[in-house]
Amino acid sequence: MAKTIYVDNAATTAMSDTAIAAMARYYKEVYGNPSSLHTVGQIAKEALVRARAEIAACIGAKPNEIYFTSGGSEADNQAIRSAAYGGLAKGKKHIISTAFEHHAVLHTLKKLEKEGFEVTYLNVHSHGNITAGEVEAAIRPDTALVTVMYANNEVGSVLPVREIGEVCRAHKIIFHTDAVQAVGHIPVNVIGDNVDMLSCSAHKFHGPKGVGFLYCRTGVALQNLIEGGAQERNRRAGTENLAGISGMAAALKEAVTNLEKNMKREAALRDRLIAGLTKVEHSRLNGDRVNRLPNNVNICFEGVEGESLLLLLDAKGICASSGSACTSGSLDPSHVLLALGLPHEVAHGSLRLSLSEYNTEEEVDFIIEEVPKVVEYLRSISPVWEELEKGERPHLI
Repeated sequence: MAKTIYVDNAATTAMSDTAIAAMARYYKEVYGNPSSLHTVGQIAKEALVRARAEIAACIGAKPNEIYFTSGGSEADNQAIRSAAYGGLAKGKKHIISTAFEHHAVLHTLKKLEKEGFEVTYLNVHSHGNITAGEVEAAIRPDTALVTVMYANNEVGSVLPVREIGEVCRAHKIIFHTDAVQAVGHIPVNVIGDNVDMLSCSAHKFHGPKGVGFLYCRTGVALQNLIEGGAQERNRRAGTENLAGISGMAAALKEAVTNLEKNMKREAALRDRLIAGLTKVEHSRLNGDRVNRLPNNVNICFEGVEGESLLLLLDAKGICASSGSACTSGSLDPSHVLLALGLPHEVAHGSLRLSLSEYNTEEEVDFIIEEVPKVVEYLRSISPVWEELEKGERPHLI
């Protein structure tokens, strides 16, 4: 096929025409600073208020519970630090999370550990999920926060957020969820999900990069990461990125409007990919088979090195990944796959294909045709595969 097939939508998505059109107006016409008192500034403020209300409506929140950020990582940092330091003031220094969170969460937790906090990292098992019961069993009298992602960015597992939220409410513990991979892809409602804080990033659902938001439930204290101005109700200084925020609102509204249709279509393509690629001998589907994002496929091929697989697929016009884009360039295997209990040798051979509503059956069929060819070629030149086939070392898949 001559055209590029983009199946790395968990890393970022192409901006929708709707988002681009929404943003254009705020670069040329409505360019004022929302904090200015003159007419141009107040028109910009009205646009900001409107975007906040639209975004809130998409997740079942109140407009004054939405705080605009530079993206999911900033939102994660602010939420976790706010809950941790709020707990510290009450003598609580324990946090519960999982072993396969995004690094925006894990690195923040590691930094808090250096400050004296204790973190329990729940085992996500071979299927890549946890239960609300496991969260409840880990709760201590000094637990200040539970932070568990809504859906995993690498293996696509959708976690039981609603049930975890119920447990946290019962124990009066703040519950934060990194919903970067969920919002705009599956139904999310902060009230029904019993969420206190939620992080989101626009570029994961066809919005612009460099903008996101943090939902913080009324009554939950939020501390500042950035000082310097009264924006975002004194909780996030800096002139608002009005064009980006407006593009995010337009993209999210469009995604939520078409959610049911897109989920059904993407899930059909996902299942087609899984059925085709798992026919390759000594392959393994990673993540929860049932509770799974509709657009995620993550497979390991034994005896194959992931980087070589990606480069050869790219030469065929297939843009995929081996895991999180935030760790590209790292020679270490995915911490997510290691958390599932995969050996290093197997984790190195992972392929993540993340779809969008823009992908077609023709593209999926091309991937199903080409991936096995590339795997076969890489195995044919691999001394490790030769040893496996000769029985000199045991197959791990």
